[in-house]
Amino acid sequence: MLTLLFTIMMIGVFGRLAGAAFRLSWGLGRGLLTLIFLPGIIIAGFVMGLLRLAFPLLLIAGVLSLFAPAGRIGRGGNFYG
Repeated sequence: MLTLLFTIMMIGVFGRLAGAAFRLSWGLGRGLLTLIFLPGIIIAGFVMGLLRLAFPLLLIAGVLSLFAPAGRIGRGGNFYG
């Protein structure tokens, strides 16, 4: 009986840890994409002469940043929330 209780509690603890790890990696990946990779792709496309690729990406990123809800910066929250 104690083994069953221990197993259930262990699954609960490791399930929460796995969920926290997924949320952390999702937020980190989203931040890296937004701050590093997307501007890098746009700049590289512009430099390499791929204006037909760079301008639509820049337009989409600009429109999404205009209509995206404001982050929690300055209100005590984290950046990726």
